[in-house]
Amino acid sequence: MFTIAIHGGAGAVTRKTISNEEDPIFRAGLKAALDAAYDLLASGKSAVDAVELAIQCLENNPLFNAGKGAVYTKKGLHEMDASIMDGSNLKAGAIAGVRNVKNPVSLARKVMDQSGHVLLSGKGAGEFALQVKAEMESEEYFYTRQRYDQWLQVRHTDFYHLDHIGDETPDRKFGTVGAVALDQNGHLAAGTSTGGMINKQFGRIGDSPLIGCGTYANDDTCAISCTGHGEYFIRAVVAYDVSCLMEYKGLSLKEATEKVMLEKLKKMQAEGRLIGADAQGNISLCFNAAGMHRGFRKSTGEQLIALYGDE
Repeated sequence: MFTIAIHGGAGAVTRKTISNEEDPIFRAGLKAALDAAYDLLASGKSAVDAVELAIQCLENNPLFNAGKGAVYTKKGLHEMDASIMDGSNLKAGAIAGVRNVKNPVSLARKVMDQSGHVLLSGKGAGEFALQVKAEMESEEYFYTRQRYDQWLQVRHTDFYHLDHIGDETPDRKFGTVGAVALDQNGHLAAGTSTGGMINKQFGRIGDSPLIGCGTYANDDTCAISCTGHGEYFIRAVVAYDVSCLMEYKGLSLKEATEKVMLEKLKKMQAEGRLIGADAQGNISLCFNAAGMHRGFRKSTGEQLIALYGDE
């Protein structure tokens, strides 16, 4: 038994905000990432390998707020965050505020595997990227017209927001990406990657690179990857909270994710979205927003690719 699940962000994902022409493009992007990671798992590779590959595919797709499609900061730069965690040994790696790194999730994995640390940020993470020969790209590589136009609307203000701000925005790209996987050896892994908030200032870091907040994996419980307003996910320690409810209260994956997402975050008046997997191959795609770009594929033949809340 093995499985892979992914998300490509959430928010104002409705049939009104996504055109008939755009719908199949989003689905094709999700399918490509799912299929690549699924084939890797089918060949016997690890959950960590599958999570990294799935997120790489999404980072390389300009539709999503990660890697090539990352949003712009207040200074007109791309500052990216990512994390990855191995549920078999609780090792993790993360990077925050990095620039010019083609695949932030792969740098996060190198932090886990080669640095002896968990989280590197800013210039230090950049120096590490050069040391381990991470694949780098110029600023031009990360440019997309829609992201640039989106930034132009707010760059002279103190306003910052998620890359999806509601039905009124002309932008049609939705956010933070992530993956969770269960491999043939029964091991779990999770990862998350993001460009953060549009027009963000002060080196702001959200939940995506913070282990236990936006990402968590433990073979004894679950693998979780989150997307949404990072400040709330940090304060609620969302990813680890799901694991704790399973470990200490005996809740199922479905029960734990719904308690955190539909009760705890709702009380905080926060929109929330997450994907989760457990060692039995169960999948949870839980959100309290209008929709979420999401999908999963299992070795049992079950599979799903969905965008809207009513799918």
